[in-house]
Amino acid sequence: MQLLEAKLHKIDRHNYRSYSSLRGEYHFVDFDFFIDTVQNDPFAPASRVRARRSWSLTDLAWLKEQSHDYQRAARDFLARQFAYLAQQYNAIQIDKPDQTVLDRTSVVFDEDGIELRFRVDLPSDGRTIIAKKTLNLLTYTLPTIIRRATIARELPLDELRRHCEVIEDQVALRGQLADHDLMAFVADGSILPRLSGNCDRPLDDAIPFLSPDSLAVELTVPHRGLVRGMGIPKGITVIVGGGFHGKSTLLNAVENSVYDHVIGDGREYIVTDLFAAKIRAEDGRCVHNVDLSPYISNLPMGKDTTAFSTQDASGSTSQAAWLQESLEAGATALLIDEDTSASNFMIRDERMQALISKSDEPITPLVDRVALLRDQLNVSVMLIMGGSGDYLDVADTVIQMQDYQAVNVTDKAKEVVKSHPTHRAPEGTDILAAPRVRPINRLALKTLLEEGKFRVQVKDKQALRFGREWINLQALEQVADASQLHTIGWLWFQLAQGKGWEKCPSQAFDKMLDDNWFRSLPNYGDLAKPRVLEVMAVLNRMRKSEFK
Repeated sequence: MQLLEAKLHKIDRHNYRSYSSLRGEYHFVDFDFFIDTVQNDPFAPASRVRARRSWSLTDLAWLKEQSHDYQRAARDFLARQFAYLAQQYNAIQIDKPDQTVLDRTSVVFDEDGIELRFRVDLPSDGRTIIAKKTLNLLTYTLPTIIRRATIARELPLDELRRHCEVIEDQVALRGQLADHDLMAFVADGSILPRLSGNCDRPLDDAIPFLSPDSLAVELTVPHRGLVRGMGIPKGITVIVGGGFHGKSTLLNAVENSVYDHVIGDGREYIVTDLFAAKIRAEDGRCVHNVDLSPYISNLPMGKDTTAFSTQDASGSTSQAAWLQESLEAGATALLIDEDTSASNFMIRDERMQALISKSDEPITPLVDRVALLRDQLNVSVMLIMGGSGDYLDVADTVIQMQDYQAVNVTDKAKEVVKSHPTHRAPEGTDILAAPRVRPINRLALKTLLEEGKFRVQVKDKQALRFGREWINLQALEQVADASQLHTIGWLWFQLAQGKGWEKCPSQAFDKMLDDNWFRSLPNYGDLAKPRVLEVMAVLNRMRKSEFK
């Protein structure tokens, strides 16, 4: 600490850039402090710093004996405590978790101790260093927060344990889905509606969810014990109901439950297959050599769709591409909302078939392929449908949402199919092959980085900058946090260091995302583990990507 004080006194009243001399390691009485990067301007991104405390000084060494998921939750809890203690100080910023509990780098455990990673805005008067103010921040305020956030006697340990146990329960629930042939599970008492479109917190006075008896499943978890709820089976599930009765609300809860949620969120005991992908239409996106022929063929001018590329995809083309890209990346379930889909990709009714012959229509709608996805590729599909009953012919389960409650109407739907048979003709072939894996050119990624001065930046959850390209990600609804995008950029950075073509990008990223995924990345505190599905989805939207 004395070294830090001496350096600060030396640069007092100097130009702000003199703060760069502070980079390095400093030893306090009970922790080590690292200043890794220093902002060169008061308005630049805050400086990156780290603090490490030995386990013996925290009375938290018992956490090392817990499961990987318990430790992930404990690290999340400590990050929330640090954020709570630092909330009155604008100069101190940690990657604060919201409703999801992700594997983050803001708090890291290793054999030696606990490491906190955060940012600090170094004080100034204009562009002049005020050493006294900085000294108070770095040698009094920060040490107080660091100590209180990492010592057992200052922490609400009962809350910590409950927080970690709820996460372990969610992991246990998700691990039982396959054994019960389920795509998702929604526990009784869950709160599905959110406070608003831009707030992920639960809606006050919302109606708690209750499973219909015919779909009820009871699962056992290590801490809560028996949990009853609605099991959404594998296969084709169609969610129906009137407007404003909760169809999309159910889908949103399911799509976001590939992640774990905190106590009080309302979705603590909703879990979904980790490889479930939400897809939609996305006008104007790029597509790189994707085989769209199962859904789009016989284009005018003889354009080939077995390796289709465009920089301006239509709604139907973009949704077909997203479906194929998701399967290529390993998706085992697809989540689709009619409201955000291209209507001509979803259905072509009897009258339109009579008006426009199949020879003049290049699109084979999903309604004619969805059963093949289930039967030949073992891919489950959950659809929100309010305007077309043709999907009832192939549905395994039909759930009606009425006043935000689920009703199993599968038998009634079968009766409707018998009494009101469709007269539309099936389209497409009766064979559906899995999409081929497309190699990616590492050199193209490296070139893009070099031309953009090796920048990796994130703008909320809406955009990622990689090198000189900003990638629009507004359509990716399953990105839970901007820190996941930051990680994605650095994973690409790693991939770009290799030579030639990466034959199977999704497998390469899967290997990178093991339990020690962050060890090979920069010592940043604003990284969070993404799924391979999101890593590939973002990569597919980079306009300068080169897929073979």
